[in-house]
Amino acid sequence: MSNNTIDTAMAKRMVDASAIQGASIIGQPGGWGVMLKFGVTEKPLGAQRTDQPRVWRSLDRCMDYLKTELHITRVDLLDASKHSDVSDKTTVRTDTSERMRKAHAAAAHDKWFREQVQASLDDPAPGIANEDVKQKFAAKRAALKQRIVGNKA
Repeated sequence: MSNNTIDTAMAKRMVDASAIQGASIIGQPGGWGVMLKFGVTEKPLGAQRTDQPRVWRSLDRCMDYLKTELHITRVDLLDASKHSDVSDKTTVRTDTSERMRKAHAAAAHDKWFREQVQASLDDPAPGIANEDVKQKFAAKRAALKQRIVGNKA
């Protein structure tokens, strides 16, 4: 377990055990963080796989996360005094939109491909034997080669 933050899995266990006594949403450069209170101690909710505090750009998403993931519906404090939309710690990834566009295109192609395969499997028409297809395309290749040779002469 991390020393500086509480990860989501631990926070869920603590909520289930009624060990979390309060939650605060604290504004900071770049978004909103969550402080969880247990006993006399407060620790920030951590990001996955790091010991860094998790930051949400949207207050709505932060609150939605608390409600849906941690089942915390009451916030003791909302401090926006240090909030700004611009982060002082993160760099903007200019390639993100292109990466996301490619991921969406790949997902759309995968969906289309699966639909085509399923339509083919559902088609009641009889299939074509592999040998017949090989002969047909061999004849097409031969005709194409013949045309190419005829054009060179």
